[in-house]
Amino acid sequence: MAYETAESEEGRQAKVVAKMKDPTYENQFYLINGRVITPHRVITSGGIHVCGQHIKRVFAMAEADIPAEAETIDVRGAWIIPGLIDMHLHGGGGGDVMDGNTEALRAMAHTHARGGTTTITPTTLTSSTEELQAALDTFQRARKSVTDGARLLGVHLEGPYFSYEQRGAQDPRFIKNPDPAEYLEILDKYPFIIRVSAAPELPGALELGRELRKRGILAAMGHTDATYHQVLLALEAGYSHMTHLYSGMSGVRRVNCYRVAGAIESGLLLDEVTVEVIADGKHLPASLLRLIYKCKGADRIALCSDALRAAGMPEGMYSIGGGEERQILVEEGVAWLPDKSAFAGSVVTGSQLIKVMVELAGVPLQDAVKMATITPARILKVDDVMGSLDEGKFADITVLRDDFSVVRTIVAGKTVYDA
Repeated sequence: MAYETAESEEGRQAKVVAKMKDPTYENQFYLINGRVITPHRVITSGGIHVCGQHIKRVFAMAEADIPAEAETIDVRGAWIIPGLIDMHLHGGGGGDVMDGNTEALRAMAHTHARGGTTTITPTTLTSSTEELQAALDTFQRARKSVTDGARLLGVHLEGPYFSYEQRGAQDPRFIKNPDPAEYLEILDKYPFIIRVSAAPELPGALELGRELRKRGILAAMGHTDATYHQVLLALEAGYSHMTHLYSGMSGVRRVNCYRVAGAIESGLLLDEVTVEVIADGKHLPASLLRLIYKCKGADRIALCSDALRAAGMPEGMYSIGGGEERQILVEEGVAWLPDKSAFAGSVVTGSQLIKVMVELAGVPLQDAVKMATITPARILKVDDVMGSLDEGKFADITVLRDDFSVVRTIVAGKTVYDA
């Protein structure tokens, strides 16, 4: 027996040494004693084993089997949910993607990580071609160097191919119809563009949609005055998503005395279309949030912030985009055009979106989490590697208190925010 015990101890020590030689060993840890939301259930007392950049195991504490030498992080009953994915945001922490410098993107990544967001899709604004290319060049440089905040997944081009009537806060000087000579050059040069929003009723917009579909880029209808019939044509041409439903979008109107459904009604009616909503509690009231949820369900709704540089900053006047000539007013928890004639964007971050859907719209927590995680991941076609707490996916994890404040944000196994 003494020999067998010695052998067992030697074997145990050998395993420990082997683990320490494994490059992922230093990044192995266990989140324990949390309420874990998986795609299929809530584990009321569970945890996550993180190994390297990935999730190794999701478990109930009753069957945890954690090695004595393992690093553990006790979350003390907090919610453990997938890292939040924001597929439409312009800035945060004082930075805007149109600033054209790495520090602006770093400020965005840090600010949104503090809000529980692990993946962001920086979004451009309607601008000159020169300003746009400067922003895209900066993203290309910054993508690998900004690693201490939310992941920079890819770029969303919002504009310049928009309806003038539905322009909202977009710069009217640069709104135009799609031009293949322009957009083909941009799409060829910047393969990290993963989404484009355009008004599908414009001349040339259907050709743009077909080109985006061919390249595997998400084609979204946004800032659009389209009718139901034009939305159907857009679907056939490859458009599949609607940018911030209800905001910058046509509704029902009369044409020769007949009522014609607009983009809003089309988005609610058509199951083939996914939608995103700015769930900041300002852009849409509880009644409309509930209507969208009732019509589309959690599998077809993505929560987005549409956050500007003022997210995470004090209220006051800020510039929109890269220059100083266009200003917005941040007041009452939302960004306005200076004359308060319309909203210009939001100033919220990820966990606040979930809070609004649960507390204002009355959506179950599991569905609100789904709309901020696996649904945007599926829309962006990255649900094979992120968006849910599944074995083998990236260890993108957010830990939340009951009041939706963020305890910890983990990106690919690395803690980027710890309250």
